[in-house]
Amino acid sequence: MTFLAMPAPLEGVLERRGEIVAALQRIVPGEGVVHHPDGLRPFESDGLTAYRQMPMVVVLPQTVQQVSEVLRYCYEMGIRVVPRGSGTSLSGGALPLEDSVLLVMSRFNRILDIDFTNRAVVVQPGVTNLAITKAVMHAGFYYAPDPSSQIACSIGGNIGENSGGVHSLKYGLTTNNVLGLEIVLMNGEVVRLGGKHLDSEGYDFLALMTGSEGLLGLVTEVTVRILQAPETARAVLLGFPTSEGAGACVAAIIGEGIIPAGMEMMDRPAIHAAEDYVHAGYPLDVEALLIVELDGPLGEVDHLIARVEEIARNEGATHLRVSQSETERQVFWAGRKAAFPAIGRISPDYYCMDGTIPRKALPLVLRRMKEMSEQYGLGVANMFHAGDGNLHPLIMYDAAKENDLEKAEHFGADILRLCVEVGGVLTGEHGVGVEKRDLMETMFSEDDLAVQQLVKCAFDEKALLNPGKVFPQLCRCAELGRMHIHKGALPFPDIPRF
Repeated sequence: MTFLAMPAPLEGVLERRGEIVAALQRIVPGEGVVHHPDGLRPFESDGLTAYRQMPMVVVLPQTVQQVSEVLRYCYEMGIRVVPRGSGTSLSGGALPLEDSVLLVMSRFNRILDIDFTNRAVVVQPGVTNLAITKAVMHAGFYYAPDPSSQIACSIGGNIGENSGGVHSLKYGLTTNNVLGLEIVLMNGEVVRLGGKHLDSEGYDFLALMTGSEGLLGLVTEVTVRILQAPETARAVLLGFPTSEGAGACVAAIIGEGIIPAGMEMMDRPAIHAAEDYVHAGYPLDVEALLIVELDGPLGEVDHLIARVEEIARNEGATHLRVSQSETERQVFWAGRKAAFPAIGRISPDYYCMDGTIPRKALPLVLRRMKEMSEQYGLGVANMFHAGDGNLHPLIMYDAAKENDLEKAEHFGADILRLCVEVGGVLTGEHGVGVEKRDLMETMFSEDDLAVQQLVKCAFDEKALLNPGKVFPQLCRCAELGRMHIHKGALPFPDIPRF
C-alpha cells in the first residue's frame, strides 16, 4: 500500500473517544453507533480499495433530526465528520480519518413520493439509483442518469460526485436531473434548496451542492426529475480496425447534428474481457467497438440509424449490427456495464481512472495511453462515454507484486495530466476525492484553489466536513481571507468578505 498524506488527528479528539461514542449513542440509540474494531472494518475504504483507514466511530442515523444533532454535536466539540453513502466511490471520497465520525446514510432508504403529474420523485439519499427507475417504470417513466454501478450506488452519492452514465450524452448528468435537496449543514442547520418546480430564484446553490463531494453539507432528501420512456430505443454495434477510426466516427456523428441517447467506446482488451464474461455477441476481430443508441419515435429512430450506418461505413467500420429487439439491445449494453467485473476476472487488481477530454483529442489520447502502457509494463483496457469524452481507463496490476500499485498510480496520474494537457479536465463523474487531490494544481492556479476553498468556508468555517479531500493543501478560512494583489489592494473591494 502506498503512502497517502491525510490530515493529522486533531489534538485531544482520540483521547475523548469514549466520551464521544457515549454522546453519539444518546443521539442515535440502539445499533446506530458502531465502535468495536470488528464492526468498523467494513467501513475502512470505499471503491478505491488501495487506501484504507479505520474510522474512530461509525454512526448510522435514521432521521433528519438525528443527522442534525450529530453534526451539531461534532461542530460544537470540534470533531471531523466524513459522509458516506453506499461506499462505491472510486476516488476515495468516503475514505475515513482516524479521528473522524463516519456518518453513513444507508438507512435513509425510502422513496417518499412519486408525482407523475410533475414528473418528480422524492427519495432519501440511501435509495439506489436503479431503484428509482424500478419504482416508476410501470407507468412508462425512468430516471435518466445510469452509472454502471447503478444497482448499488446511492442517489446521495450520485449527488456528491455528480455521477453520469451511458445515457448522459443526451439526458445529462445528475446535476441536470435533480430538482431539489434537503441538506444539513455542519452546524446542524437544515436547509432546503429547490423543489418540484423547474427553477429557483437567487443563486444556484442546488448546482453548487451537486458534485461538492460531501464538503459543504450532508444530503438527507433528494427530488429528481423523471422522464417518459421513449417510444423506441435501438442500439447499433460498430466495429473498427483502429481506435482512430472509431474516434473519428464519434466526431462525425456529433458533427452531423445527431445526439444519440448513448455512445460508448471499448478497445480490444475491454471487448475481449466483456465478451468472455457476458457473451454479448461483440466482434473479436476489431480494435475498437462503438455502441450507439438512438431513441425517440419509431420513424425518427429508423432514419437516424440509417444515417449512423452511412457515417460508420464512411469512417471505415468493418462490423455493423443493429439490435432487433429490446432483449438484444439490453444484451449489447450488458457487456459494457459489466466491463469492470469482466476486467476483474483477468487481472488480480485494477485501477479505474476518470478523466474527460475534447472528442477531437480521442485518437491522440488513446495512442499516448498505449505508449504509457508499454512504458510502465502494465496493461490497460479502455471503455468510456465516447460522446462526451469521459474516459475510464482500467489499469491492470497485481498488488502482490512489489511496486505494481505505485506504478499503476503513476500511470494513472500521467493519464490525468494528459487529459488536462489536451484541454480536458481531471474528472468527469468520479470526483476528485483523495485520488486526484494532489493533481489539482495541474489544472488550477493557487488563486483558483483559494477561491474554491472560500466557498467551503462559507458552509464549513471550521473545516470539519470531509477534510483531506479535493484540496491539496488544508488552509484555515482566516488565512484564505487574506488574499491580496498588487500593492496590497484587495481584489473587488466592494464584495463582502467571508
